[in-house]
Amino acid sequence: MVSLGVNIDHVATVRQARRAVEPDPVAAAVLAELGGADGITVHLREDRRHIQDRDVHVLRETVRTHLNLEMAATAEMVAIALQVKPDYVTLVPEKRTEVTTEGGLDVVVGLSSIGQAVERLQAAGIPVSLFIDPNPEQLKAAAQAEAKFIELHTGRYADAPNEVERAKELAYLAGATEQALALGLRVNAGHGLTYWNVSPVARLAGIEELNIGHSIIARAVLVGLERAVREMKQVIRL
Repeated sequence: MVSLGVNIDHVATVRQARRAVEPDPVAAAVLAELGGADGITVHLREDRRHIQDRDVHVLRETVRTHLNLEMAATAEMVAIALQVKPDYVTLVPEKRTEVTTEGGLDVVVGLSSIGQAVERLQAAGIPVSLFIDPNPEQLKAAAQAEAKFIELHTGRYADAPNEVERAKELAYLAGATEQALALGLRVNAGHGLTYWNVSPVARLAGIEELNIGHSIIARAVLVGLERAVREMKQVIRL
């Protein structure tokens, strides 16, 4: 059965809008776990626009499920991960001007540096996932980098303008999942998934975990975080 990783970055976004102390993403993680989250995901960006170093350290001590640290494959971030020791790391592309992650990591082009980051992290006992588009060449490169996981970027599926295009993107995700499994990679997925579009992705054979943030936090503003997480769990298990 597919599990749910809840991304709490947007809780920190609200806090940082006022440079205040609330809402606290650490408290949000507790509530998400009470609602049934199978894991907590945070993205420590180089510009620290939402999640802060303190958040990551405290979350490492308080998360009772598993902590997934999203980060760029830079020397600074690898050093932080080696110190914090999250349950696993997801390497993602990062641009200072983007509102949110715009696409998958280009493992083909960055194979050498990404492979070095993967090697350092996994040598320290931290499994690595690579956030990539459902592209055959990127999947092959991810296997060459010796990552344990990939996380398929579901943005094109989520943004599809009609049912025909959505079905086409879902087929790409299904094919990429099959290819990844054949390459010995474990498969997660996420980006842009909502209560209304997640079910078909959750039913794809071979996907272990869905990472979802914005849709859950947006609903939590109206109904509370525990209920928002519980409702997402119900949807992905339909």
